[in-house]
Amino acid sequence: MRVQGAKKIHYDSGPNMTPLVDVVMVILIFLMLAGSFGGMEHYLASTLPIKPSGGAQVDTKKTAFDDVQLDVRVDAPSNSNAWTARFGDVSTGSPEKLKEAMTAKFKQYEAQGTSKDKLQVNIDPNKHVKWKSLIAVYQAAADSGYTKIGFKTSHGG
Repeated sequence: MRVQGAKKIHYDSGPNMTPLVDVVMVILIFLMLAGSFGGMEHYLASTLPIKPSGGAQVDTKKTAFDDVQLDVRVDAPSNSNAWTARFGDVSTGSPEKLKEAMTAKFKQYEAQGTSKDKLQVNIDPNKHVKWKSLIAVYQAAADSGYTKIGFKTSHGG
């Protein structure tokens, strides 16, 4: 005796995903139509003053470019924990000496009437400087009284 059910092809393909895909597409289209992607701003906003033409007034908003930029270049040979920081005419591998030089410069600017909010320290490491060394340089700058401390991308060799 032959069983008819054995000859029928049976596809076990799981649940039908078509309604789910339809719902997701409707939600996606709704979000694309309802969202704003940049609005009416066609150019990048800038705070730089515009050069006047014909005697117009210049916008005198203060920007980050008004700050006094102080650079600390940090170099290290490859595969070494030693480092050398150059701040002005001082070149040292000691966090204490770097802190002394930075404190002296900070006091000099303070005596001239420059507020600490106008002083920007930029730490400029090379690609071989270890994080531990950068932390020591950052800590020396922070201990010297500087509040605006930033990092530049690493320079070559």
